[in-house]
Amino acid sequence: MSERAVAHHTFVIERSYPKPPEAVFLAFSDPAKKRRWFLLGDGFEVGETTMDFRVGGKDSSSFRANVAPVEGLVFRNDTVYQDIVQDQRIVFAYTMATGDHRISASLATFEFLKSAEGTTLVFTEQAAFFENADGPEMRKQGWTELLNQLARELETN
Repeated sequence: MSERAVAHHTFVIERSYPKPPEAVFLAFSDPAKKRRWFLLGDGFEVGETTMDFRVGGKDSSSFRANVAPVEGLVFRNDTVYQDIVQDQRIVFAYTMATGDHRISASLATFEFLKSAEGTTLVFTEQAAFFENADGPEMRKQGWTELLNQLARELETN
């Protein structure tokens, strides 16, 4: 029997958007809006997706990578919403896997804070990365790109 290795990591990403918290929150709760910024980025083919945005609700998605260093890998993301406060907070637990191999489990929080410019979004992830995982730097980079895509979604819709 082989030993499993676990690396724990916490990171925070803070972004400002020139839209009110209600508009930014809507980009998470509206399935069409979330699909555009969360799933339809460059470098991935989207597979099966579901979205049930409510406390206890579950989202799942699968996607095939078309970019190095993960080209050809199929990833699966399974999410369970733990807490939702309209226009203020979303807390969810999620796992990521490649094929049948789970690579991480995380608790993530989005806070939507009203600011003079619109919204300050604070994202905090507490993660356990398992062997052969993407690791904290790649994960943070992935979320940074997703939040860039969110900015583009907010600009156009």
